[in-house]
Amino acid sequence: MRLASFIALASAVVGNLAHLDMYAVWVNNIDQGNGRGIYIRSPPSNYPIKDLTSPNLRCNVNGDKAVPKSISVKYGDKLTFEWGHHARGDDIIDPSHKGPILVYMAPASGNGNWTKVFEANFNGVSWATERLRDARGQHSIFIPDVPAGDYLFRAEIIALHEADTYYTNNPARGVQLFPACVQVKVTSNGQKALPAGGAVFPGTYKNSSPGIFFNLYKGGPPHASYYSPGPVTWYEAKLKDGYIGQVGTPHSKRLVAALPVGSAVVPTEVPTGED
Repeated sequence: MRLASFIALASAVVGNLAHLDMYAVWVNNIDQGNGRGIYIRSPPSNYPIKDLTSPNLRCNVNGDKAVPKSISVKYGDKLTFEWGHHARGDDIIDPSHKGPILVYMAPASGNGNWTKVFEANFNGVSWATERLRDARGQHSIFIPDVPAGDYLFRAEIIALHEADTYYTNNPARGVQLFPACVQVKVTSNGQKALPAGGAVFPGTYKNSSPGIFFNLYKGGPPHASYYSPGPVTWYEAKLKDGYIGQVGTPHSKRLVAALPVGSAVVPTEVPTGED
């Protein structure tokens, strides 16, 4: 009872502050385990990035610090990102947080140019974030035929519920961006080098960019008119396009109660009764 009470209290405290974070990845439908601070460059909180000039727009807070491990993949492997609201397998993201999902990649030791390899927006029926909730926080891409090496995969969720004004005009509001970077080692040696140019963070996203200002509410434009920021998706990545969909339930069949990375309290696994 004491453990359950502590976890409930910790989750409630974090829940009052948190929005969204990445917890794990899967490779070919195999859970790679909790990755926060292990192979994901995790921030200390679930706060969004709203300042488009912040260096944290690249890989979130602490995103410039390498973590101990990388996920090994090869050409054609399916890489699935898993998000949560406060924990793996919870309600994922508040229903009001509607918007697109994007994925970029770049060499880990490169010059900071990011290639877009996936995007999902409003599909005429629902927003990408709504489909993500239905998919238990999981969306996937397929590894393109790139040269072997160490890469960063930057998945990003953009929440538009306060994007009816600019952060520069009202810092209490503005578009909310949730970037998360995963360290990935590609072991196959492909021939398709990432294209020159690409997105730069910060730099590419500006107030004038498509998708940064958008009114979701009455009087706003049709949701189908939304166009996400950044460059177009790389042709080689679209040869086998990613998707939003659940690939599995976490292997431990447990929910991980989220506490900030670096907290004195170790995140605790909460039994679900399914073991």
